[in-house]
Amino acid sequence: MARRAVEQELSRERILEAARHLFITKGYRAISMRSIGQHLGYSHGSLYYHFKEKAELFYAIVVEDFNHLRQLLLQAMVRPETDGVSRVEHILMEFIRFGLENPYQYEIMFMIRDEELLSYCRTEQGRCFELFRSIIVQYMKEEDCSEEDIEHVPRTLFLAMHGFISYYIQDRLTFAEIESSAQSHVKVLCRNIG
Repeated sequence: MARRAVEQELSRERILEAARHLFITKGYRAISMRSIGQHLGYSHGSLYYHFKEKAELFYAIVVEDFNHLRQLLLQAMVRPETDGVSRVEHILMEFIRFGLENPYQYEIMFMIRDEELLSYCRTEQGRCFELFRSIIVQYMKEEDCSEEDIEHVPRTLFLAMHGFISYYIQDRLTFAEIESSAQSHVKVLCRNIG
């Protein structure tokens, strides 16, 4: 009975939200299950109903953030071309928007250097890139692009966007502050693919 009451009060979503905030603001190594429980006003034991260990909790956050990014990319993929903005441009802008509106999550997802944590991110990074690549390849095939371009352009686009986001994240600029630069960047990148 007590376990059910705790599960109803302390949801998995609340734990993920609090842990994400603490990992971002204080760093993964500085945070313990006990400190997450204290932040939420619960004993750390109540967290173990949902997560066996801190690493599992971290991985759940990474998966959730990558799933959110994947959803945004899929939504952008079906957005119609409007005002001279292609589907690929929508996708690239959505990727940039995500990175700059969620800088701490983006850093955890794509820029983490800690070997232990990186192992949790690699699989999700690969899945995200494969989705991105497949969307770009589909578009490029519709546009009758060369096989050589289809082979190389998706990775080039992905890396160019990552570089753009990484550069502006350092200055903690918002997407709104650099949106016109992002649009120019995306236009240049897409000039020869459609």
